[in-house]
Amino acid sequence: MIGNIVKVIVDRPLGTYHPKHKDIYYSVNYGHIPGVMAPDGEEQDAYILGISQPVEEFVGKVVAIIHRFDDVEEKWVVAPEGASFTKDEIMRQVAFQEQYFHTEIRM
Repeated sequence: MIGNIVKVIVDRPLGTYHPKHKDIYYSVNYGHIPGVMAPDGEEQDAYILGISQPVEEFVGKVVAIIHRFDDVEEKWVVAPEGASFTKDEIMRQVAFQEQYFHTEIRM
């Protein structure tokens, strides 16, 4: 999947809060990949990096996968084609949610 171009439907736009955990603020756009099922039985979740405004949907390249050792699902990291991020840059941008899990970033 890394390197694939995917469409993300944004469920939680940049600047919003988690619907159940009101202390989790989305500093990036977050959504799902329609038609791609994840191990939790839901559509694959994805963070969108490199976009600085809220969007409803986005087409971009999968640049990394965040593997959670203590959860059944992984999160994909999607960015504009040509954009690049280091593992540290990715973790800084997704730490608002990933801080609660034991993770590694696969690139």
